[in-house]
Amino acid sequence: MIKKLILLFLTILLASCNSKSTSNSKIKESNSSKDFVQFVNPMIGTSKMGHVFPGATAPFGMVQLSPQTNFEVMFKEGKYNSKTYEYCSGYQYRDSTIVGFAHTNFSGTGHSDLGDLLVMPTVGDLVLDPIETKDGKKGFYSKFSHENETAKAGYYKVDLESYNIKAELTASERVGFHQYTFPKSTESHILLDLVYNVYHHENKNVWTFLRVENDSTLTGYRQTKGWARDKKVFFAIKFSKPFKSYGHKKYDKLTYNGFYGRFDETKNFPEMAGKDIRAYFNFDTDKGEQIKIKFALSPVSSAGAMKNLEAEIPHWNFNKTKEATQQKWNNELSKIEVETIEKSQKETFYTALYHTMLSPILYEDVDGQYRGLDQNIHTSEGFTNYTIFSLWDTYRALHPLFNVIQQERNNDMIKSMLAHQEESVHNMLPIWSHYANENWCMIGYHATSVIADAVVKNVGDFDKNQALKASVATANVSYFDGLGDYIKYKYVPDDKSHSSVSKTLELAYDDWTIAQIAKSVGDEKTEKTFLERSEYFNNVFNPENKYMSPKLSDGTFRKNFNPLDTHGQGFIEGNAWNYGLYVPHQLDKMVTMMGGKQTFSKFLDNLFTQELEDKYIEKHEDITRDGTIGNYVHGNEPGHHIPYLYNWTGDEYKTQARVRMIMDTMYGIGVDGLCGNDDAGQMSSWYIFSALGFYPVTPGANQYALGSPLVKKATLNLENGNTLIISTENQSKENVYVSKLTISGKTIDRNYILHEELMNGGEFVFTMSNQPKK
Repeated sequence: MIKKLILLFLTILLASCNSKSTSNSKIKESNSSKDFVQFVNPMIGTSKMGHVFPGATAPFGMVQLSPQTNFEVMFKEGKYNSKTYEYCSGYQYRDSTIVGFAHTNFSGTGHSDLGDLLVMPTVGDLVLDPIETKDGKKGFYSKFSHENETAKAGYYKVDLESYNIKAELTASERVGFHQYTFPKSTESHILLDLVYNVYHHENKNVWTFLRVENDSTLTGYRQTKGWARDKKVFFAIKFSKPFKSYGHKKYDKLTYNGFYGRFDETKNFPEMAGKDIRAYFNFDTDKGEQIKIKFALSPVSSAGAMKNLEAEIPHWNFNKTKEATQQKWNNELSKIEVETIEKSQKETFYTALYHTMLSPILYEDVDGQYRGLDQNIHTSEGFTNYTIFSLWDTYRALHPLFNVIQQERNNDMIKSMLAHQEESVHNMLPIWSHYANENWCMIGYHATSVIADAVVKNVGDFDKNQALKASVATANVSYFDGLGDYIKYKYVPDDKSHSSVSKTLELAYDDWTIAQIAKSVGDEKTEKTFLERSEYFNNVFNPENKYMSPKLSDGTFRKNFNPLDTHGQGFIEGNAWNYGLYVPHQLDKMVTMMGGKQTFSKFLDNLFTQELEDKYIEKHEDITRDGTIGNYVHGNEPGHHIPYLYNWTGDEYKTQARVRMIMDTMYGIGVDGLCGNDDAGQMSSWYIFSALGFYPVTPGANQYALGSPLVKKATLNLENGNTLIISTENQSKENVYVSKLTISGKTIDRNYILHEELMNGGEFVFTMSNQPKK
C-alpha cells in the first residue's frame, strides 16, 4: 500500500512539474479539427521593413528558430547603418544566401538584437568564416532559392544549394529541433557559431562558453551586450548521431585560464571559452542520412536547458514535434474562425493572427525558474513569466486583443510586469524590456495602460492594489525621460527634453489609465491626482495655430514651428498632423479644441489626402512611402487610432471607408504585405480588430469604436465558454458602409460596442451597403 501511495505521489508530482512545459497550462485544448495553419504564410512581411522572421516557433515560444540571410555590410563594417536596420529579424527576402539558423529573433520590431546561437551544416573543406576567408575564398554561407523554401506555422524548410543539404526546422516552446539531410561525405560538418549576432559589432559578445559533455551532447552559454545590456542565454544540445571529431577557433585575444590551462585551438579540449568562438563537429554521412539536433534554451542555466530539452522533446521524431507544434497553432488560431469573400483575405487574416502570437515570449524553465531584472533567479508562483514587452507599440491594440482572445495569458503577462517592477532598482514597471533587461526604448509608461485595460474589462486575478501601487511608483520616478519636468511644469518643456509634445500627450494618457485603476479599487485621492495630471495635454495645445505644439520652459510656444515636419518639432516618429491627434482619453474635448466636429472632420480629410513632401520624412526609418496615405502614416503606430476618429465628428461613414481602404491597400499576401514594422504584433492586431468591425481607440475604456468589418462571418470561441458570432449581410468589396447593426437581435444606434457585449457572446449582424449612412 505504501509503495502504491508513493507511486501515486510521484505521478502527481511529475504532472505538476510538467505543467510548466507549455506556455500557459491553463489554456484549454481546442476540439477543432480544422486546419488553420494552411492559411498562415510566415513569408508575409519578410521584405523591406516588415521585420518579421519566417522560421519555426511555437505560440509565444522562447525559441524562434529562423534562417539568417547574408548581410555582408554588418559583418564587414561592424556598425549600425540603414542597411542593418532592415535586418532586425535577421532575414530579408531579397537575399539569396543563408549564413545559418539562429534560435532567438524579434518579430517586427523597430530595433535589432538577438540572433543567438547560430547553427550551420556544411560539406567539404572546413570553413569557419561566414562571408569570406582571409585569403578571399568563400565563407560557410550557402546559396538558396525561394523556390526551394517552405515556411509554415511551426515549420521551415530550405535547400542549402552550396552543400546539397536539406534543412528542416521545427520547435517546441523551449527547444529548437533541426533535421538536416546530408549527401554522402566523409567531410560533413555542423558549425556552432557563437560569434554571430543580429546587429553584429565587435564588442557585442561579452563571453561565451561551450562544454562537450560527451560525443553527442553539448552545454554552454553566451553573454552579450547589445540592446539588452546584459543578456545571458544558456543552452543544451543533443545530436542524434555521435560526432567523430570536433574543434573550435577563437577570434579574440582574451585568454581563458581554466582547468585545461591556456587554450590551444588546434587541440580538442572539452571546454571552449572566450569572447568570440566558432566550434565545429565532424561526421561521416551516407547519401540521404539525417542528422538531427535538439537545441534547448534557458534563461537560468545549462542544467535548466537540459531539463527543458528532456521535458519537451524526449524523443527523436521530428515529424511528431512538428505536428504537435502545428496543433498548438491550430488551437490558438481556432479562437477566431473566419469566412471571407476571397481566400487571400483569409490568408492575410490568419497570418496577422499568427503574428500577434509571436511575442511576448515565454521566459522561464519548465520548473518555473527565470532570470529576473535584478539578474537573480526567481520562481514564478501562480503565473507564467513572459518577456519582450514592446509596450509603446503593443498597448494600443495587441494587449486589448489579448483581453478578448488571450485573457489568461494577458493575466500572466501583467503578473510578469508586476514582478519586473518588484525586481527593478528604479521601482518601475517595464518600458521596453526583454531577456531580464530594460532598454528604456520610446516614451511613456504604457504598462499602466495594459493594466488598466485589463482592470476595466475584468480580466485576470492579479492584485489590483499592487498594480496601482506599482503604477503610481512608476509615474513618480522624476529622473525618467522628462517625467520630472512634466510633473514640475505640467508639460514637458521643449528646451529641456526631446520629443516634448509626444511625451506630454503619452504621459497624460497614461496618467488617465492610472486614474482608472485607482477608481476600480476605490482610491479617490489617487484617482483625483491622476485625473488632474491627465489634463496636462491642454498645456501643449496652441490656440493660435490649433496644433499641439512644442512649448518652452518659460511658458511660450516655440517659434518657427512646422506642423508637417517630423524632424525636431517636438514629436517622435510623427508630426503635429498625426501625433498631435493623440488624446484618446479626451477625444470630444480635442475635437472641440480644434474647431468642432465639422472642422475636425475636414482636418482628417486633409490628413489623408494632402501631399507630404519627402523632405519631411527623410531620415526616418519608421516612416516610409509604403506606409503612408497622404500625411497619414499607417506604417507606424502613433496614428493607428486616427481612421476611427471620424466617429467623434458624426461622420462615421468616413471611418468605414478609410478603414476598408487601409485593409485593402496596407496589408496583403505578398512578402511586402506589411506596410511597416509589425512592431511585435501591433500592426497585425490593428488588422484583426478592423476586419472584425471595431477597434480599441482608448485602451483602459470598455468601448470599441465601430468600423467596417471585412469578414463575411467570424466565430470567436472565448475562454469563458461563450461563443460570439459576427456576421455580415450584403458583404462585398464595394459595400463598405454599415447601414445597420444588431446585437442578439437588438438594433444598436451608437457608434461603439461594449466589452461585455463581446464577452457575453451571441451574434452581431452588420448590414452592409454601398451607400453611406449620414
